[in-house]
Amino acid sequence: MRDVAPFWQNWIGGDWVDGGAGRIAVTDPGTGEPLAEQALADAADVARAVAAARVCHESGALSDLRPVERGRMVQAMGRYLLDNLGEIARLLTLEQGKPLWEAEIEVRGAARYFEYYGNQAETVEGRSVPLGAGYFDFTTHEPYGVSAQIIPWNYPLEMTARSLSAALATGNACVIKTPELTPLTNAWIARTAEAVGLPKGAVNVLCGLGAEAGAALSAHPGVNQIVFTGSVPTGIAIATAAAKNVVPCVLELGGKSAAIVHDDADLDAFLSDVRWGIFFNAGQVCSAMSRVIASERIHDELVDRIAGLAASLKVGPGIEQPEFGPTMGAMVSEAQRDRAEGMVRAAEAEGATVVTGGRKLNRPGAFLEPTVLRVTPDMAIARNEVFGPVLSVLKFRSDEEAIAIANSTDYGLVGGVFTRDLDRATRAARKLRAGQVFVNEWYAGGVETPFGGYGKSGYGREKGREALWNYVQTKNIAIRLR
Repeated sequence: MRDVAPFWQNWIGGDWVDGGAGRIAVTDPGTGEPLAEQALADAADVARAVAAARVCHESGALSDLRPVERGRMVQAMGRYLLDNLGEIARLLTLEQGKPLWEAEIEVRGAARYFEYYGNQAETVEGRSVPLGAGYFDFTTHEPYGVSAQIIPWNYPLEMTARSLSAALATGNACVIKTPELTPLTNAWIARTAEAVGLPKGAVNVLCGLGAEAGAALSAHPGVNQIVFTGSVPTGIAIATAAAKNVVPCVLELGGKSAAIVHDDADLDAFLSDVRWGIFFNAGQVCSAMSRVIASERIHDELVDRIAGLAASLKVGPGIEQPEFGPTMGAMVSEAQRDRAEGMVRAAEAEGATVVTGGRKLNRPGAFLEPTVLRVTPDMAIARNEVFGPVLSVLKFRSDEEAIAIANSTDYGLVGGVFTRDLDRATRAARKLRAGQVFVNEWYAGGVETPFGGYGKSGYGREKGREALWNYVQTKNIAIRLR
């Protein structure tokens, strides 16, 4: 078990507790071997966690603090993660499969969210509204109360930090439901909350099955706001349950994001974008560059160059990859790997050409070769999310056709345009149906830039100052002067 504790508990109301639903096994996807067991919460555990968060909120222990004091605690959470970076990254690699150097990037990314939103805590200000000499009118922003946060397995630490940091900075108490496949690193979130002195109940961390704990949390009448990242069907189920209690949601769902590459693009630079865009975290990224739409003039050359890049990547257990380099780890589970491989086989049956990869490795663990396909827009794999290291390359003849292909899916999370012509890039950015558009660099931006989808990619925004408004409601106070 590589010196990992054999059993991990949930954190409710400031106490480590077992789960009413027993335990769930966590597997190391790099070896296929058991890693540890995690306490599994049931609906009663969820109710206790919501009650603890409700007590914390109604006591004012968090929400009544001066914002600068809350902000300092939130910032301290980031520093605590960095102080324990090595241990956390190692655990993250073992439970999720990504290379150790990628896990270190995730821990640093999580810390950055706490730094950013800690700094934003005292900037959430209201405004005065002029009503004439007889009135004094102003607005104030108040926390919703209890924020339920349902976390995905692909970035369990960073996605928790993304929503938790903004929620705490604005004075909300939180209940975090961790993913069943990768629950262990979130114990560090609980340790962090305790270490920086957050009030009991301000952060509650539990693992449970989606059908039981997730459903109970999203339907609980004591929850005031929900944040979810994951699949479209689960997002619909959560939004439906929340609607019955008239609870607002932030949903970050799937993506089938496209990079349009014109014949004047810098192809050397673009290959680096491909490396990060589809093979980082084995392609298990909502905003992955899962489609490349290439000008017919450079299409064949680009396919060959991307295939060479994919074939050059060394695939193996993430714990054996401590240094940045041309490496890729396991997918999160054999089931996820088999699903991705099955989609490649189905694409072949539809007429797609596998240029390179497309097969699971003949070794223990959830490994899939980095894969490049030639496809056409009518194929299912050109429209549906794979969530793996599988890149579909398509061809276009005109700017209008490129935009039409890019917008031809139900998703609209991110998109990209690669060209030296900024007029062309600006026109494309305006027409792309996506919540975030990258020009000449995939993943340009950072924690500071709003992120969220159009269509079935969800609604609401994470990241940037815009995310803060997910966690507060505006109250207007009008005073008649005498």
